[in-house]
Amino acid sequence: MAYKYSVKENWGKNANNDSFIRHEDRMQFTIEGFPGNVWVTGDNVYADRWIARHSATVKTKDQAQTIVTDIIDALQDTWDNDDVDGESSAEKITRLGSKPADITLP
Repeated sequence: MAYKYSVKENWGKNANNDSFIRHEDRMQFTIEGFPGNVWVTGDNVYADRWIARHSATVKTKDQAQTIVTDIIDALQDTWDNDDVDGESSAEKITRLGSKPADITLP
């Protein structure tokens, strides 16, 4: 499957009660959100219309991956540096949750 990559902040529902991702959007193309407001959609006319409707910024796959990777790297660094003296690995995971995992865009 071919994909398109774009960046746009998700607003949920706006004042006009228009959802960022509408039910009909999900029926017409695949869409998945990633850290950094990166959106991966199927490559079809409906996805093109969604990107245009939201004035999203189109990115190459490499550009989108860099955005996601930079955010995950920062989250991992924060997790790594949030230590408590004498705390075990299991206790750290209980306190913070699991370390953020790497993400590879489709």
